[in-house]
Amino acid sequence: MKSRPASKCSNLERQDSEKVKPDSLERTGEMDHSSWNRGWLLGLLLVVGTIFAYQPVRHAGFIWDDDTFLAQNLLIHQPDGLYQFWFTTAAPDYFPLTSTTLWLEWRLWGKNPAGYHLVNLFLHTFSALLLWRVLARLKIPGAWLAAAVFAIHPVNVESVAWITERKNTLAMFFYILTLLWYLKFEDTSQRRWHWVAVGMFVLALLSKTAVVMLPFVLLGVAWWRRGRVERKDVLCSIPFFAVAAIMGLITVWFQAHRSIGSDIVRIDSFWSRLAGAGWAVWFYLYKAVLPLNLIFVYPRWRIDAANALSYVPGLLAVAGLLACWRYRRRPWGRALLFGLGYFVVMLLPVLGLLNIYFMKYSLVADHWQYFSIIGPIALAAAGITAIVGKVKPFLQTILCGMLLLVLGVLTWRQCGMYANLETLWRTTLARNPDCWMAHNNLGTTLAQKGQTDEAIAQFQEALQIYPAFAEAHNNLGLAFLKRGQTNEAAMHFQKVFQIDPGYEEASGDKLLFAGRAGEALIHYQIALEMEPQNVRVLNNLARVLATAPQAALRNGAKAVELAQQAERLTGGDNPVVNSTLAAAYAEAGQFPEAVATAQRALQLAGFQNNPALGDSLRAQIGLYEAGAPFHDASLTNGQ
Repeated sequence: MKSRPASKCSNLERQDSEKVKPDSLERTGEMDHSSWNRGWLLGLLLVVGTIFAYQPVRHAGFIWDDDTFLAQNLLIHQPDGLYQFWFTTAAPDYFPLTSTTLWLEWRLWGKNPAGYHLVNLFLHTFSALLLWRVLARLKIPGAWLAAAVFAIHPVNVESVAWITERKNTLAMFFYILTLLWYLKFEDTSQRRWHWVAVGMFVLALLSKTAVVMLPFVLLGVAWWRRGRVERKDVLCSIPFFAVAAIMGLITVWFQAHRSIGSDIVRIDSFWSRLAGAGWAVWFYLYKAVLPLNLIFVYPRWRIDAANALSYVPGLLAVAGLLACWRYRRRPWGRALLFGLGYFVVMLLPVLGLLNIYFMKYSLVADHWQYFSIIGPIALAAAGITAIVGKVKPFLQTILCGMLLLVLGVLTWRQCGMYANLETLWRTTLARNPDCWMAHNNLGTTLAQKGQTDEAIAQFQEALQIYPAFAEAHNNLGLAFLKRGQTNEAAMHFQKVFQIDPGYEEASGDKLLFAGRAGEALIHYQIALEMEPQNVRVLNNLARVLATAPQAALRNGAKAVELAQQAERLTGGDNPVVNSTLAAAYAEAGQFPEAVATAQRALQLAGFQNNPALGDSLRAQIGLYEAGAPFHDASLTNGQ
């Protein structure tokens, strides 16, 4: 029996004369055999320090889109949600593994945010431990320090404290595992570890495709370890490039057709985006080095593509990388090229060349550098290790401890911003007063608490900054309606239809079926002015006027007029319109006409095989025959 030939990847790996022996790996930095106990102690210190720095998140709540992503997500609640996440396009993004974890946790924690926050924290902590092992295998000085800085760096708070960013923490866990198993494959030449690494990468992509640049990282690792990228390295990276390409295309489709849809995220040119990419690189590096004044939503840059100075940051970044390449044979040049090259490569998907929905509000975000920040941190840790290595061990401990203490305090304080929605938006506005989205969201939060006057002030502030903000007009209209200022409410609802005729939250239908008949009435009246022949609007407005439980909303004569118009436009063959007309006749006191019309509607419902409508009509006919109108209790939410 012939033995099965080894793969090209494995054969080529065995030909590497410079291969690092597995035994040598356990003699790198802190983790040699003679200091095994010390390694466990450092690991425990890393875990305890991370959990302590993030203690405030245990009491954090749901923020911003956590409700729509989790608490109000029907796919999370439905028994067949897992099938829809994996095999349909029902979700706004294709991150089925992340959605699966939340689907399972919903059955454990329900609406208690503490459980989700703790899982995020544990994933982040485990990733830091794995990062330590990866950097140690790569023989990068200060591997433990780098892992500790990553674990408690304030920029990473957004990824850990925001439940929606489970995408980041879960993807990071599998991303680091991919690197670890790939390094084991390189060190042992056992191809099973290669395929384990591929499997981990698939899981990372199914969590979030921000890790799509990992194949380039693997080539960079090969260069770092051997000083060159060989043919075998390229061959071994092919499966990673293949799955990255597939998942990348899927994500682009979901962003374009599900997440963004018809929304306009950006209207700037390619050259403006190219210039902005250079700005973003320096912005992220600055926040990695000096993590102060971190903001949930940063001011949105205005980049003048016609101004040559706009391209200076990008040119400086390119020049810096070229300089590192020029001096790559020197230890410092090699380290800078590896660390900064990794940083830029992992940032590429979020530098603004492709549309991401959040870019509607800001072109940068802390959680977008969760993966890339490892590069600058590893460089800084190696540099610090080299510098403090010249002083006594006691002083080394003191200096590194002070650094970690400062970062831990900053992280603790940053976690406080995510306590609840009101704290999040007030903190954001304190640091970015022109954030119209934060003004609107703070107004919504205040309105839900019954603080209508302050909510109106926030909506008005949002509209002063961004007058074409349909959501703020809609929210301001609802707030005025709550105060009984119907004229002011109608004016803002009119603005909503002018800005975005298809605005979902301002749908008359949506409000009607939510039991908010009073709000729906105003929307339908505005919509009717714009589309006098719209059967749906005519019918639903007549239905509210005829069947609303609140007497102040009913107008039988007007309901008859509108329903008759809808009946003429449909040719008299629509059972729903006939049902509305019957209710309108009854409200107007014309009970014989109501009975005859309802019976015709019942006959039409039978022809169309609509038993639910038929059952409802039979009950209504009984009322009409008894001389009583039909008032629909479903049109009120009890408020």
